[in-house]
Amino acid sequence: MKITVPAMALTIGLSLPATAQVNGPVAELDILDGGRTAQGTYLGAVRVTLQDGWKTYWRAPGDAGIPPEFDWNQSNNVGDVSITWPAPDVFDQNGLQSIGYENQLVLPVEITPKNPSKPIKLKGTMDLGVCKDVCIPEQLEFNHTLDTEAGRNPAIAAALAQRPFSAQEASVSQASCRLSPTSDGMQIEARVTMPSAGGREVAVIEPGNPALWASQTQTTRAGDTLVATSEVINAAGGPFALDRSEIRITVLGANHAVDIKGCSAG
Repeated sequence: MKITVPAMALTIGLSLPATAQVNGPVAELDILDGGRTAQGTYLGAVRVTLQDGWKTYWRAPGDAGIPPEFDWNQSNNVGDVSITWPAPDVFDQNGLQSIGYENQLVLPVEITPKNPSKPIKLKGTMDLGVCKDVCIPEQLEFNHTLDTEAGRNPAIAAALAQRPFSAQEASVSQASCRLSPTSDGMQIEARVTMPSAGGREVAVIEPGNPALWASQTQTTRAGDTLVATSEVINAAGGPFALDRSEIRITVLGANHAVDIKGCSAG
């Protein structure tokens, strides 16, 4: 099972200059155990620990990053894998905006076993980009049999608590998307009626199709309405259609983040 987080990102500086020196591993990965859930699934987490000051990326990394990619194909007794992304931070990187995490990422995963009576082994790789003064690609391996009797893990609980609010939790009363053609693709103008998420708000638009890429979003606010504009293009070229029910809008604010799935016609 290979999970690719969809995005077409600029990989600026992803080769390490000969003059740059990195001492020791920049990123290390381990699997955390969280035990069995009330639904009969198993909770774990992928923990990536970075050297001080290094960053890695969210599923939609912005214009200056690459998204993580997981390959679970060598795992045993793994049916469905559901990932919960903690709310990321927004960084300015060489004049471009990137979205991700600094120093550490704890990424909760909920696993449905194929056979509940057999152990679950997670084995595979995580490909990711990491950046500080330079950016380099990393491939990290994992090989771990889940402890099905494990108790509550504070690190996993903390990461789950950092997830974005749902639209309902954030009192979103309306989310609409106006679509219009451009010379290269299609423009999305999303209008979201919701209370402020605090401070400078950055909206991220994901088109919901791995073949499509959305540019950095321009975000403004007029009273209770957040307006976010992005251009979507087809990475392979050619015409395409957008399904508004698949469009995902994440609003990142100083107080909290909001995850909005789907929008109506604008």
